[in-house]
Amino acid sequence: MINGITFLRPTGSAAVFDRLVDFFAALGFAPGKGWQEEGSRGALFLAPMARLEFVDGTLPSTADILVEVTSLDAIHQTVEAWLRAHAAPGESGDAASARVSSIAATDWRSRLFTVEPEPGHRFSFWAWSDPVKGKPVALEGDLSAAGMKFAVVVARWNAVITDRLLDGALDALLRSGAARSDIQIVRVPGAWEIAAAARACAASGRMDAIVTLGCLLRGETAHYEAIYNEVARGIGQSQQETDVPHSFGVLTCETLEQALDRAGIKGGNKGFEAAAAAIEMVSIGRKIKQGGPA
Repeated sequence: MINGITFLRPTGSAAVFDRLVDFFAALGFAPGKGWQEEGSRGALFLAPMARLEFVDGTLPSTADILVEVTSLDAIHQTVEAWLRAHAAPGESGDAASARVSSIAATDWRSRLFTVEPEPGHRFSFWAWSDPVKGKPVALEGDLSAAGMKFAVVVARWNAVITDRLLDGALDALLRSGAARSDIQIVRVPGAWEIAAAARACAASGRMDAIVTLGCLLRGETAHYEAIYNEVARGIGQSQQETDVPHSFGVLTCETLEQALDRAGIKGGNKGFEAAAAAIEMVSIGRKIKQGGPA
């Protein structure tokens, strides 16, 4: 039944009205639809969330309007700059900036400052000290592979690369608690055949996730782009139609040196990363089916 809460604050004069509108616009508030009537006008500023709080006991030493923000330091700097740029006649920039307090910690695990852009109009801006406080809880997968079953589909072509990717994938799975008996390695001739084998493994109903590993090097075939596009499309289509997570560990590199770097020499092992992604996706899927975090 309740749509929102609106705070009405008379400014007392047209000049104060204009300065307060400019102040909140400078801070990035989304403007709403104001009004202009004979004898009065209004400016509306919107926020994604509003709250009405009742306090039993000592009120916090803040203004009666508190604005929650995500980047308190940036807001404080913007306020200081606005005050210096809009100092009253005869007021120095330092005196104007003194109308904003320093950022201080509160006893309710937050940081806060108060500013008075116009006499009689005080506002407090605050943010949680804990960066995740006040934000929606994200549903994330765990990296425990215990009890999960995996198929690792790996191409033999460019084996000097794909064998390294396979070693990385097995390292991730075993390190995360997967049993060796729950890991099925499927070798295929090349990258083109990966999607078909992955689809067969997923359709068997015996796998929780499929890890796909391969390597395509430009120059070895004139159809480099066509092959890569079809491999990626086939793996993605298999995942969508079987509802079994498929992680993508097929390298597409210009040179053998680049591929070696991504297979554990310099840029991490993409086989390890693909296997870790598969574990996490299985965990996320189970949590979603359960209705929330395990």
